[in-house]
Amino acid sequence: MSEMADLVLEDTAQKMHDAVSHSRREFSKLRTGRANPELVEKLMIDYYGTDVPLQQVAGVTVPEARQLLITPYDKSSVGAIEKAIQKSDLGLTPSNDGVSIRLNFPPVTGDHRKQLVRQVRQLAEDGKVSLRNDRRAGRHELEALHKDNDITEDELQRYEKDLDKMIHQHEADIDAALLAKEQELLED
Repeated sequence: MSEMADLVLEDTAQKMHDAVSHSRREFSKLRTGRANPELVEKLMIDYYGTDVPLQQVAGVTVPEARQLLITPYDKSSVGAIEKAIQKSDLGLTPSNDGVSIRLNFPPVTGDHRKQLVRQVRQLAEDGKVSLRNDRRAGRHELEALHKDNDITEDELQRYEKDLDKMIHQHEADIDAALLAKEQELLED
């Protein structure tokens, strides 16, 4: 067994894990008609001349299924938060009471749901392409080790089987996240 080959497998496994995590984050950004704090947490706010994520200047809660309540830690930043939401691509109109901001999510139409399902499937496919690229890169590194006589032909085949097991597991993770997101999108 080669330490270099083991490092290649570990590195590839980490890259595949990161690809799955990235896909899940992308899924969570899709608006389903339900309030989800992740939709606004990374929104950049102009806070005293510096752009900072919303989560650093305000707390975000979900008082109702279709509503977000954004409560700034510093009440003077309510206007900046409201402006950032209006400029964002969320398509929501903030309701400002001077202390906090409410975002009401309208129900999603059937056509829009189908469009969101197509989007989430494309995101899943993008994640799988990333996994395949990671596997290919790992395989090339292993083949280079074999060419340099650091691993034998049998070891190369064993490591390639490990890569195949790895990608199948990570593809299954993406498929499970996709299925969950599709169910969430199609619920009323």
